[in-house]
Amino acid sequence: MASLANTTAGAVAGARKISNGKPIPFVSSKSLSFPSFRPSISSLKPLIPTKFSSLSPLQCSPNPSPSTSPPSLKSRLRNGETLYGIFLLSFSPTLAEIVAFSGYDFVVIDMEHGPGGIHESLQMLRAVATTNTPAIIRLPESSAVWAKKALDLGPQGIMFPMIDSPKDAKKAVSYCRFPPNGIRGSAHTVVRASNYGINEGYLSNYKEDLLIMCQVETVDGVKKVEEIAAVEGVDCIQMGPLDLSASLGYLWDPGHKKVREMLRTAEKEVLKSDRKDGGAFLAGFAMPHDPPEALGKRGYHMVSGAIDVGLFRNAAVEDVRKFKISLNADSNDSDDDKDSDEKYWSE
Repeated sequence: MASLANTTAGAVAGARKISNGKPIPFVSSKSLSFPSFRPSISSLKPLIPTKFSSLSPLQCSPNPSPSTSPPSLKSRLRNGETLYGIFLLSFSPTLAEIVAFSGYDFVVIDMEHGPGGIHESLQMLRAVATTNTPAIIRLPESSAVWAKKALDLGPQGIMFPMIDSPKDAKKAVSYCRFPPNGIRGSAHTVVRASNYGINEGYLSNYKEDLLIMCQVETVDGVKKVEEIAAVEGVDCIQMGPLDLSASLGYLWDPGHKKVREMLRTAEKEVLKSDRKDGGAFLAGFAMPHDPPEALGKRGYHMVSGAIDVGLFRNAAVEDVRKFKISLNADSNDSDDDKDSDEKYWSE
């Protein structure tokens, strides 16, 4: 310790002299004083563009104002548009982006049959948000917990599977509404649906903007579809042809005559409801025997014509098939050339 003190003292003494040997006053840190710097808003004004200087943080938000936001699915349906969409089961944000850039009116993020959950759905929502493509989340089951977590992500629509009665439909609506009109848990000050609390008008607008869809896909559901469509808050009835065929005992034959007849019965019941008096819109999924154009002609308001996994599967299978055919064709051409050569030399 003593040697360290001596070394330090020597260094200090040396620092008091400059190269010509003349001493200079030693300034300790205690003798230094710096004026405190506390910038005021007025001192920063020259640095702030005029058009932003008078705005509050909320006004400076990058979120579009209601006047510049694209019309919602609900408003487009009320204006008489027929909307065309696609189901996303892969939970691939890249495929979701491609789909969004392709011009679909909406996408359905399918948590019922896809491998993804809430976290993956959030990534899908962010992927399609680049083009303002509206997203609907289909829940794995109709429950308050799943509905709460999905709605907090901020989709434009929510789809409840296996709705078989007006009671089921009323429960589904209650999962989407805050008390006293429902039982949805509230964290609206911090969740994505309200722009993490930046959108101060969220509580005033969330019911008007949200599209609530109830999926009717069993014999019991079809029998009560008119009552389900009339439940206050149900905006759209989504038909489920595959589960309906299973319910009728024709799992492997969704195009069976009895399945088609029951589907047509449900369609007519929904379409005759008065949408100006609380009736529901009709949505459906196309099948190989029932293409999207046919659904549109029968009066469907929302038509889903494809699944991302199905599109990629078909493209991949076709790509392999074409290459295999080309190999066979090349082989045949080679045999023809050999025959020609043999004929030439035999002459």
